[in-house]
Amino acid sequence: MSWGTELWDQFDNLEKHTQWGIDVLEKYIKFVKERTEIELSYAKQLRNLSKKYQPKKNSKEEEEYRYTSTRAFLATLNEMNDYAGQHEVISENMTSLITGELTRYVQELKQERKSHFHDGRKAQQHIETCWKQLEASKRRFERDCKEADRAQQYFEKMDADINVTKADVEKARQQAQLRHQMAEDSKAEYSSTLQKFNSEQHDHYYTHVPNIFQKIQEMEERRIVRIGESMKTFAEVDRQVIPIIGKCLDEITKAAESIDHKNDSQLVIEAFKSGFEPPGDIDFEDYTQPMKRTVSESSLSNSRGDGKSEPKFGGKSKGKLWPFIKKNKPPPPPPASASPSAVPNGPQSPKQQKEPLSHRFNEFMTSKPKIHCFRSLKRGLSLKLGAGPEDFSNLPPEQRRKKLQQKVDELNKDIQKEMDQRDALTKMKDVYIKNPQMGDAASVDHRLAELAQNIEKLRLEVQKFEGWLAEVEGRLPMRTEQARRQSGLYEAQNTSAVNSCAQDRESPDGSYTEEQSQETEMKVPATDFDDEFDDEEPLPTIGTCKALYTFEGQNEGTISVAEGEMLYVIEEDKGDGWTRIRRNEDEEGYVPTSYVEVYLDKNAKDVYKSLQKIS
Repeated sequence: MSWGTELWDQFDNLEKHTQWGIDVLEKYIKFVKERTEIELSYAKQLRNLSKKYQPKKNSKEEEEYRYTSTRAFLATLNEMNDYAGQHEVISENMTSLITGELTRYVQELKQERKSHFHDGRKAQQHIETCWKQLEASKRRFERDCKEADRAQQYFEKMDADINVTKADVEKARQQAQLRHQMAEDSKAEYSSTLQKFNSEQHDHYYTHVPNIFQKIQEMEERRIVRIGESMKTFAEVDRQVIPIIGKCLDEITKAAESIDHKNDSQLVIEAFKSGFEPPGDIDFEDYTQPMKRTVSESSLSNSRGDGKSEPKFGGKSKGKLWPFIKKNKPPPPPPASASPSAVPNGPQSPKQQKEPLSHRFNEFMTSKPKIHCFRSLKRGLSLKLGAGPEDFSNLPPEQRRKKLQQKVDELNKDIQKEMDQRDALTKMKDVYIKNPQMGDAASVDHRLAELAQNIEKLRLEVQKFEGWLAEVEGRLPMRTEQARRQSGLYEAQNTSAVNSCAQDRESPDGSYTEEQSQETEMKVPATDFDDEFDDEEPLPTIGTCKALYTFEGQNEGTISVAEGEMLYVIEEDKGDGWTRIRRNEDEEGYVPTSYVEVYLDKNAKDVYKSLQKIS
C-alpha cells in the first residue's frame, strides 16, 4: 500500500491532507499548553489556600494547634502544599516533554513537507514541459504534411497545364519535393519527441512521483506516530506523580487517624482547669424565725474564725450563682480579663432594700471599708486595661501554676544559652592567651562580665518565679486527687480585689479588721447587694461626651463610636487612658479618652474628685 501507486493523481489532495495533519498537531500542542496553564493555576490556588489557613505566627491560633484535630488539619495543609507541587511538576514535564518537543517537530515537519511538495511540483512542471514539446513537434509535423500535400497538388496541376512553361513546372516539382522532405523531417522529430515524452512520462508516474509521494507518506506516518507518543507521554506524566500524590493522601489519612478525642479533651482540661472546687449546697433559710446561717467549707462565702457569720435580721441574702448560670441582664464586661463584681457586705434591712440604688451606691462609696474595696476594684480594672501581674495572680491556681512553670522553663533555657555563650567565650579567651597572635584576650572580658551579670539576673528571676510556683503548689491539693478550688470565686471577681475586700470587711462590732486569712481556700460572702449592683440598675450618668474620631471597638469590653456622635459618660478616666460611656440601656463600653471630648456634670465631677483624693 503506497501513496505513489494508489494516489499518483491526487497531488493536490495530499497537499491539503498533510496541511490538515500539521493543523491537528498544532491544535494538540495548544491543548497541552492550556492544560499546563490550568495545572499551574490549580497549584497556585492550592498553595494560596494552604497558606490562607496556616496559623499566624505569635497569634492565638498557634495555641489552638496543640490539639490533635488541629494538628491533623495543619498536616493536611502541609500535604496539600506538596500536592500542589506535584501539579507544578505535571505542568513542567508537559511543557518540556510535549509542548517544547512538538513545537520543534512542527517546524521541522513544515520544512520537510515544503521540500517534498516542491520536488513534486518540479516533477510535474517537467512532465508538462515535455508534453508541450511533444505537442509542438506534433503540430509541426501536421503542418508540414499539409504543406507537402498542397505542394504536390500544385505540381500536378502545373504539370497538366499545357500553357505553363517547362521552367514553372520544374519549379513546382522542386517545391513539392522540398515540402515532402520537410514533412519527413518533422515526422522523424515528432517520433523522437514522442518516444522521449513516453519515457519521461513513465519515469514520472512510476519512479519520480511514487518516490516523492512515498516520502510524503512516511512524513505523515511519522507525524501520526509522534502525536500518539505525545499522548502516551501526556498520560505518563500524570502517572509518574500518582505515587507521590498517593503518599500525600496517605499522610492526610494518617493525620486523620492520629486524632485522639480523649487527648483533646484532656488538653481542654489542662487549658481551662482553674483548680477551684465546686460550691457546696446552699442551706435553707427560714425567715419565719431568726437563725444563723452555717457556711460550708466549699461555700463561696469568706469565713472568719470558726467559719460562721453574725446573723442579721430583717434582710435577705442570696448565695452566689454558679459561674455558668447566666443572669438576666449581665453588664457589658470592661476591657480586662476579670472584672471584680462581688463586694463584701452584710444582709440588708427592708428599709435598705426599699431605698433607691443610687442612695445605697453613695453610702457604699463613702464608707471606709468599701473605699478599700473600690481601690481593689480599680486595681483589678487597671489589670484588665493593661498587662497582667508578673506573678499571674489574676489567674486561677491551676492556670497560674502552668504559667509560672512555663516562665521558669523559659528562664532556664535563657540561662543555658547565656552559659553556652560564656563557655564559648572562655574557650576563645584561653586560645587567645595561648596564641596572642590570634587575638587580644582582654577584648572578651567585657562580654564575659555582661554574660555573668545576665546569668545572675536570670537566676534571681528563676528564684522569684520558683518561689511563687512553690507557693501555688503548696496551696493546691495533691496531684493524685482532682485539683479543684472555688471556681465561683474566680468567675465572679478578680483575685487581687477579693483579697483586699476580704481583709477590709466590717466586723460585727463595727470595727474594721486588716488581718489576712490563713485559710488555704478563700471564701467571701455573697450578698444581695452585689447581685443588685450588677443586674438591677445601670451606673448613673455623670456627663456627656462627643466622639472626636471614629473608634472601632474590636476588643472585649470596648464599644464602637462614630465621629461626631454624642454619648453619655458613666465612668471617668482613672489615669489608664479609658473612659466608660453608654449609648443606650443595652450598649455601653470603654473608648480611648483621647477619642472623645468629655463634658462632666458639676456635681458628678466634684464627687469624682473627692473620690480620687480619698483613693
